[in-house]
Amino acid sequence: MALPYWRELAGFAQEHGVKLAIEPCFTQLVYNAATAKRLIDAVGSEWVGINLDPSHLMAMGADIPSVIRALAGTIMHVHAKDVRLNAPVVSANGLPDGTGMTQWQQRAWNYVTLGLGHPAGEAFWADFVYELRAAGYDGTLNIEHEDVLVNSEEGVRRAAGLLRRVALQGEPDWKPAQV
Repeated sequence: MALPYWRELAGFAQEHGVKLAIEPCFTQLVYNAATAKRLIDAVGSEWVGINLDPSHLMAMGADIPSVIRALAGTIMHVHAKDVRLNAPVVSANGLPDGTGMTQWQQRAWNYVTLGLGHPAGEAFWADFVYELRAAGYDGTLNIEHEDVLVNSEEGVRRAAGLLRRVALQGEPDWKPAQV
């Protein structure tokens, strides 16, 4: 059922000069790198690719540099979004979690301001940018802020600052199109 739908949608997108970017997300048809590649390969259209939101894949325990390498050539849009795991809850319940976002203390993972979710901080995000470039992505890094403990203005300011710093660590002449 999904393949005929996506093939028809890809044809419609091509007719209208619009590319479609699927965002892998838990509990969906496309939820990881393998299912994303399977759908894209089966549809067989350059008009269908990936909207990479690393936070969804982080929340399922995926290694993001490995995800980027697996999806090389298919990434059309990228969210810059982080997750922090709540180790005691993960230890007891695992990563899948349907607890409400406002109940952050009881959740296995939470969306956090960019750079607050990984112990390596800037090093993780510098690798993220580097891997994206190596995978052929040269587009915008779109900040998506959902940290319930940091107001949006402050979170976006911090995220933009981090991305500016790490973008300049890779290739000196490269500047993101927009941060």
